[in-house]
Amino acid sequence: MLRALLLTNLLLLLFALNTTSQKVFKVQLAHQADVKVYIVEHRHQADLLVYKVDYRHRAGENNGLWFFTAYRHQAEKSIYFVDHSHQADLNIYFVDYPHQAGWRSKDKMHLF
Repeated sequence: MLRALLLTNLLLLLFALNTTSQKVFKVQLAHQADVKVYIVEHRHQADLLVYKVDYRHRAGENNGLWFFTAYRHQAEKSIYFVDHSHQADLNIYFVDYPHQAGWRSKDKMHLF
C-alpha cells in the first residue's frame, strides 16, 4: 500500500513538472507571440532572470530555466524579442548559472 502511494505521488509530481515547464519557441513576428520579451542590459532592470538550459528535461517550473524548442508545437509559450522595453510584456536578463534564474517581479508570473 505504501509503495503504491509513493509511486502515485511520484507520477503526479513528474506530471506536474512536465506540464509547467518553460519550453519556449521564438517566433518571427510579434503578432504570433504569446509573450513579447525585451532583453535588458542589467539584471536589476529585469522582471525575470533567465538561464537557457540545453535539454528539455532541465526546463524549470516557471522559474526562469528556459528550453528553446525547435518547433512551435513543442513549446508551452511562444515569445517574440522586441527592440524596445516599452513594447515588451516582460523584461528579461540572461544569467550565467541556473541557480541565478528566477522572478524578480512576481506580478508578471502569470505570463508563464
